[in-house]
Amino acid sequence: MSPTLQRGWQRARRRQWWITTALGVPLALALSAVAWRIAGFNAFTVVLLMALLISVGLATWRARRLDRQWLIRRLDEHPVAQDSADLLFAAPQALNPLQQRQRAHVDAALQSRLPELRPHWPGRWVLASALMSVVVMALAFGWPRGQNAAPLFPGIAAPPATPAQPPQLRSTRLEITAPAYTGQAARVQNALDGKVAQDSRLRWSLRFTAQPQTAALQFHDGQRIALQRDGDQWTAQWTATRPALYRVVTEPTLRDTRLYRLDVVPDRPPVVRVIAPDRSLVLGTPGQRQWPLQFESTDDYGVVATAQLKVTLAQGSGENITFREQTFSLAGTGPATQRRFARTLDLAALGATEGNDVIAQLTVRDTHTPTAQSAQSSSVILRLPSAAEIQGTDMEGMVKKTLPAYFRSQRQIIIDAEALIKLRGKLPAEEFVKRADAIGVDQRILRLRYGQFLGEESEGGAKPPPTSDTLPTSDVPASTHDDHDHDGEPAQAQAGHDDHDHGAPTDGTAIVFGSATDVLSEYGHTHDHAEAATLLDPKTRATLKAALDQMWSSEGELRQGQPERALPYAYKALGFIKEVQQAERIYLARVGPELPPIDESRRMTGDRAELASRTLPLRALDAPDQAIVEVWQQLADPASAPDLDALTQWLRRNEARLPDPLSLAAAIEELRIAPDCTDCHQALRAQLWRALLRPLPQVPRRIAPDAMGQRYLDALEATP
Repeated sequence: MSPTLQRGWQRARRRQWWITTALGVPLALALSAVAWRIAGFNAFTVVLLMALLISVGLATWRARRLDRQWLIRRLDEHPVAQDSADLLFAAPQALNPLQQRQRAHVDAALQSRLPELRPHWPGRWVLASALMSVVVMALAFGWPRGQNAAPLFPGIAAPPATPAQPPQLRSTRLEITAPAYTGQAARVQNALDGKVAQDSRLRWSLRFTAQPQTAALQFHDGQRIALQRDGDQWTAQWTATRPALYRVVTEPTLRDTRLYRLDVVPDRPPVVRVIAPDRSLVLGTPGQRQWPLQFESTDDYGVVATAQLKVTLAQGSGENITFREQTFSLAGTGPATQRRFARTLDLAALGATEGNDVIAQLTVRDTHTPTAQSAQSSSVILRLPSAAEIQGTDMEGMVKKTLPAYFRSQRQIIIDAEALIKLRGKLPAEEFVKRADAIGVDQRILRLRYGQFLGEESEGGAKPPPTSDTLPTSDVPASTHDDHDHDGEPAQAQAGHDDHDHGAPTDGTAIVFGSATDVLSEYGHTHDHAEAATLLDPKTRATLKAALDQMWSSEGELRQGQPERALPYAYKALGFIKEVQQAERIYLARVGPELPPIDESRRMTGDRAELASRTLPLRALDAPDQAIVEVWQQLADPASAPDLDALTQWLRRNEARLPDPLSLAAAIEELRIAPDCTDCHQALRAQLWRALLRPLPQVPRRIAPDAMGQRYLDALEATP
């Protein structure tokens, strides 16, 4: 079969499918409207779905009926096929030469002029179907029906309710329409409990087994919404602005008076966080021209696509500081619930110069209506260096005439030794010994620094490298050393030098200006003072002495090129150092209390003149919510009858501070309905216990003394 004939066949099938669908869909809509009028929305949904499925299935079935036999008959109706259309679908090897020639002739004729295979549109029938559907739907939706009108099916009508036959809920339907800004679609549920967005519109549709005279929705806070009767349905509407408990009340009384709970989810304000920069205070660099900013805002329903960036420029110093504000509008990117805002500030355009501060803060709004909620990010500050600061930085670089020296901690010595051990097979023997000796020198320097706490003399030889709180040896006159060297660091600075113990080197400078403690430490002798050798308690001194012994052994092995043997001593030294660090951090002189002088003339005489009683007055503490405490105590007895009205009033006053006021209100209503219910008493008592305020902790009462102790106290209180 040629492609041209194949396309004509497919067009005919599609035309047949659309004709059947156009005839069936209006009928489906009409039947659904009748179902809605008779049985409500649920029946309308079911009938509409079933009717559409039947229409589509019927259309597909009728389209598939246009098979090959139909196509052959359809082609033979036209002279161009010459009653030989069946030859087009026969196998070529099964045809004789004459049939093959006839087939080629018919095929060529169909290629040049293919007859119309599609069925004609039944315009009259489609129009009639549409008109009939419109008439039926108009009657179903617009036909007036009074309350006393007879239903379409008399057997479904509910009889009037009587005290002997009280009403009972037969079907329930709750339509929830959330505010438009939330983007939530309207939904329908059969349960009367639910969790809805704040300001959602609720519509109840209830049916009863027996028609009551009146019906209403009774809320726990006293609000009452009357249900309006529409045939067999009772409807009501309410806007959910707060969480609520409610029940359906009727006259005569409904058989089931259970409580239903509506939780209202409030719209939270948006949250803004700063992505770049990663800190609130950024120190600018000399010559900086731009400052990139990036923020992210999240909201439960959505953030407005534009935000306001407030930039404040602070200029001047001292009392002559001026502020200038500018506002920029930023367009966000990403989904509505998580938008990102970015802007690169041009510092020159803002007028920012050296020594100025640039403060930026973003303000965003959410889509809440009628009043949008706004939120602000934390302020980020760019501090541009002044000319004096830049000049001071340049001077610091000029003063540094030697490379900075680094002081290694005990843990860093261990790390270096372990790394050197791994390189033993890769390094020449001389290089390996040289590196081990360098680590041993570091171990010696550390040992000398800790040794100053014990009042030890520094060993002769080369000075340890200077650190950030030392002066180089060349800057100190030789006459001040009294024939021996000292490590130039003051004891106060050394006390916690290995505190961090993270192995990070400390940068040192060659010259330190304005440091009086360094001068005293360099020119004086810490171990010559009386307090230098007794700064630590005996136990701490013994621990530090043990650490120095282990450092000595570690240094000896390292200087001999044996880091493997030095590691055990180094680890032990680190352990002792940690014990010293944890012993005491700060040493202060002990200052006793300043008590009045003792009158020696009255001492040990028993004279109690002018002495006041030492008995502390005790004041009764008022329990919070005393009335509620009494109700809680009464509920321990199942036969008690607490004042539930007063408890309800208290709940309304304290509803804002309670974590779950609806659960407490539900427990009160359950006990109100069933006063003799023991479980209801216990449930309400448990809810009250969670709602009670806890009294502040007070001073515990002193333990009562024994007989001898009581006689002693009585003797003290007795009048002489």
